[in-house]
Formats: sequence, C-alpha cells, structure tokens
Amino acid sequence: MKEFFSFSEEETMKIAETVCKNISGGTVVAFSGGMGMGKTAFVRGALKAYGNDSFVSSPTFSLVHDYGGEPHVYHFDMYRVTSFEDLYSTGFFDYLDEGSVLFIEWSENIENALPDNTVRIDISQGENTDERKITVTGGNF
Repeated sequence: MKEFFSFSEEETMKIAETVCKNISGGTVVAFSGGMGMGKTAFVRGALKAYGNDSFVSSPTFSLVHDYGGEPHVYHFDMYRVTSFEDLYSTGFFDYLDEGSVLFIEWSENIENALPDNTVRIDISQGENTDERKITVTGGNF
C-alpha cells in the first residue's frame, strides 16, 4: 500500500503519472471515492504517463470511453450499474480479456466482478477541502 497527498488537480495528475508508470496492459484499476474527489483527473494523469493525449472526461453517460493507445486504455463509470445484467450489458467481461488497462470509477458497484489482482485506488478528502488522500493498494509499489 502506498499513500499520496494532493492539493490540486495538477498534483493528482502528477501522482497518477508516477503510479501508472508501474501499471501495464492487462491491469484493472478500480477507483473508490465520492463525487469530485479527482478520479477523472487521475485518469488524465495516467494517460499522460502513457504518452496518450486523448481528451479525458467522465464516462458518466456513455459508461465507457475508449482512449486507444499503448497500452490500450478504457475508462468505465459504473455509477449507474446496479445489477449483474447491467454490468454484462456494458461488455465489461469482454474487455477483461483484451490485455488493456481498465480504469473503473465507482468500482464498489461491481466489487464481486473484479479480478483478484485489481489495483485499487481510493481517493478521499483530506483535512481540508482542497486536500486529497490517494491510497494505492496492489500493483508493484
């Protein structure tokens, strides 16, 4: 487990760059944390680490964004997934077999479907409104 502290979106992105240099294709990265904690900013930083300049936005209404690149990156939002049928309809299980990096926001909604080797990133508010505590569990740290 590794802990980081961020005081801005830019710092969160820099932390993501550091973390994601150790995350390669075939990895599921599961985020937990409330709205506005910086999950999408973390994905922006991750893509920067991979040299991918795709525009990153929350996939709230589309459920998944395909950013391509090497490694290939998919960004899921499972906020509205409330059942196994919902999850199955996203094609999530097909993506697991592609060898891509899967970033999953609101992963707590699909906890039972996550692989055992999932890298978990919890982002929570720190002692003040601008501070974020980022805890990374799993992976090569």
